[in-house]
Amino acid sequence: MATALVTGGSRGIGRATSKALADAGFDVAIVSLEPPAQAADCIAEIEAAGRTAIYLQRSITDIDAHATLVEAICSRLGSIDCLVNNAGVTSLRRGDMLDLTAESFDRSVGTNLRGTFFLTQAVARGMINATSHGGATTYRSIVTITSANAEIVGLDRADYCITKSALSMMSKLFAARLAAHVIHMFELRPGIIRTDMTAPATATYDHFIESDGVPLGRWGTPEEVGKAVATIALGLLPFATGEVLNVGGGLHLHRV
Repeated sequence: MATALVTGGSRGIGRATSKALADAGFDVAIVSLEPPAQAADCIAEIEAAGRTAIYLQRSITDIDAHATLVEAICSRLGSIDCLVNNAGVTSLRRGDMLDLTAESFDRSVGTNLRGTFFLTQAVARGMINATSHGGATTYRSIVTITSANAEIVGLDRADYCITKSALSMMSKLFAARLAAHVIHMFELRPGIIRTDMTAPATATYDHFIESDGVPLGRWGTPEEVGKAVATIALGLLPFATGEVLNVGGGLHLHRV
């Protein structure tokens, strides 16, 4: 049996990723802020795939609770084989970066970067401990969902871009640190994906896509991101770590 932990896993990209991992044979632990009732459909999808699902309503910003969170998951589902760092927030209000508030900045840093870093640290320690006790599976991975904005400037949400860029370096750092323990680290950068988070900018993105901003000429779907995560989690890229996987229809390509 294999176990995956997906943060922010009850809706959007997280929900599609949870379902894709269940279809790939993983039991799934979801950690998210929504009340359990709002995660019921996602849990049902995982169970319909014949896998076990548990839901824990937690904030990853509570770093003091990370160790007990990991212990609780492992006690119910076994050691974690795949961590998907998906939970994240965008700016409280899109707008001029000269008007960006400290409240919005601190919120982005607390969730996107600080919470993600320390949860990754806690899970990595657990993975290493499982190895020392002979409980590790043959392939373990940590996938951090960043954004095309880890590299592409988004002037109307500077705090989001800054934290996603920092996560890109975090992924490289953990890749180098964990390689000796055969824990594979990947950064996955979605492009323009149709979710609740991108809904407020639908008109802007529609125009951008229609103007040839995305080479494949359309929005992406959460399911397409989920399939990419499952590909990694299944160990189908066995001699890779520290890599960036773009899932944006070619949005990242620099064209002249």
